This record gives sequence, C-alpha cells and structure tokens, in this order.
Amino acid sequence: MSTGNSTDPSVQQLKLFLILAEELHFGRAAARLFMSQPAFSQQIRALERRLGLQLVERTTRVVELTPSGQALLPQARAVADAMASLRQAAEVQSREISGRLVIGILTAESAMPHTRAIIDELHTRRPHLTIEMRSLNFVNQYEALARGEVDVAFLLPPVPPGIGSQYLAEEPRIVCLPADDPLAAHDRITLDQLSAHTMPTMPPESPQVWRDFWAINPRPNGTPVRFGPLAVDIEGVLALIARGQTIGMLPASTRDYYPRPGIQYRDLVDASSCTLALTWFSKNHNRPDVTLIRNIARTVLRASGTASGNRPTSR
Repeated sequence: MSTGNSTDPSVQQLKLFLILAEELHFGRAAARLFMSQPAFSQQIRALERRLGLQLVERTTRVVELTPSGQALLPQARAVADAMASLRQAAEVQSREISGRLVIGILTAESAMPHTRAIIDELHTRRPHLTIEMRSLNFVNQYEALARGEVDVAFLLPPVPPGIGSQYLAEEPRIVCLPADDPLAAHDRITLDQLSAHTMPTMPPESPQVWRDFWAINPRPNGTPVRFGPLAVDIEGVLALIARGQTIGMLPASTRDYYPRPGIQYRDLVDASSCTLALTWFSKNHNRPDVTLIRNIARTVLRASGTASGNRPTSR
C-alpha cells in the first residue's frame, strides 16, 4: 500500500516557503534556519517543481510572491500548522503512555524550596514517573504550555489569559546594577533614583502584562521607562547589565542563584513583590497529570503553612 506520493511537497519545504514569504529575501530566510542560501534556494525550486507552479519572482534586488504563491500561502500555512499540531499531540500522548512529565522552568525555579518540595512529593507518589526539566525563555515560556511542549511550568507571573496558575511563594524584587554604577554604593535604592537608567527590551512574543510588570512600566511617578537592547533570557539580561548597558528588576533570589562578576544586587525599597507559581495551559486543567501536580502543590502549601487563601488559583 502506498503511503504517499513522491511528488508531494514536504512539510519542511512548505515551512521554507512560509519563511521566505515573511522575509522576501533568500539570504535572510536562509539565515533564520541556519541554512546556506544555495541550499535554501534549491529547496524552494524543488517545491515549485513538485507543485508545478512558480511561487516567487526572483530578481537581483527583489523577491516577490507570484499570484500563485499568494494564492497558496494560506493552504501552506494551514498544512504546516496542522502538522505541528499533530506532532505536539503525538508528543503529549507519548509522554502519557510512557509515564513522562515535562516541567518547564524559566530561571532558577527548580532550586526554589517550594519547587523542590513539589518535585520530591511527586517522586514519592509516582516513583516510576519520569520527570524531565526543560529550560524556557522569555519568548516561549507561555507558548510552550499552549503548544504542549511542557505539561506544567514553574514561572514568575503575571500570566496571560489562557494560562492557569497556582501561587506558591512571594519574594521582594531587587535591582541589579553594573558594578561601577554610582548607585551600587547604596544598600537601598528607590525607583526615582533609577528613572534615568535603561531597562532591557523584552521580546514582543512575551505578554505585554508580563513585560510591563518586570519593567515596572509605567513608573509610579509617571516617568517613562527607557528601553535598551533586547534580552530573551536571564543570562542575556545579566550580560547586558555586566556590560553597563542596562539594569534589571529581578526576584530577590536571583542574588543567591546568579552571582556574576561585574554586577551588584541592591534592595529596591518601593517596588511591589513578585511571586512564583505553578502554571499550566487552562484547557489542560483537568488532565490527570496536571491535576496530580496541582493537588501536590496545594498539599505542599498547606504543609509549609503558606497562607494563599487570598490568592485564588486561576484557570
């Protein structure tokens, strides 16, 4: 029985076409995929041969989609999205069958006391469950939950709509400064003193509510926040600070878990605190593995005496 037609376009070729449609430049499109431009161009030509259509007009200076390319663009995107959805569903099913739970972490959450207690209790209740810890970044922290790449994640709210959360712990925010910044001579710093300092730009893929919270934007006195270079993870933030390009408002635990040459942590006296939360994709709220770890989180909170009654779990 035949499983396919050798002249059918591959999903990878469709993905290349979609990226080319975004960039309209063979060099930039190839660079996004860490491919050589000749190899990228060869795959686009192979796609055109398989479809029997010219998809792009090529000149020395301009790349444009042909009418056929424009017409097929929505279908190409639908096929690529459907295949990605199939792979994600298959991965979730594979994890459920094999007894594997994938937990996402953004920074040092795996070292936090509440996180360790939850993982320890999970091991006690399900000793044969394989637990995989997967590092996330500012770009994919919530997308990974929605796409099924992780089952749950320990993250730092606020969370966007569609993400459920269970409060775990609270801590102050502190400021991280270049070591040679004059303010590093002070033990305690106010937001007003930082009004002229530059904050890292967070990637646009991260929710606006999350970006605003961690930049403390707007500032209480109305001063506009100055934004500088882009950072996509905590290491990127710290590297910018060490080079004197920005400062950062970070959880107080960062002081212990991320000591670095060239930076200094100082108390921030008038910023709101931040929280650690267990998070999940809201549509998976009642999935057995998600329910299990949510129940364990509540047990750990009760055992620790943490009062969370005024912090409702969101769905």
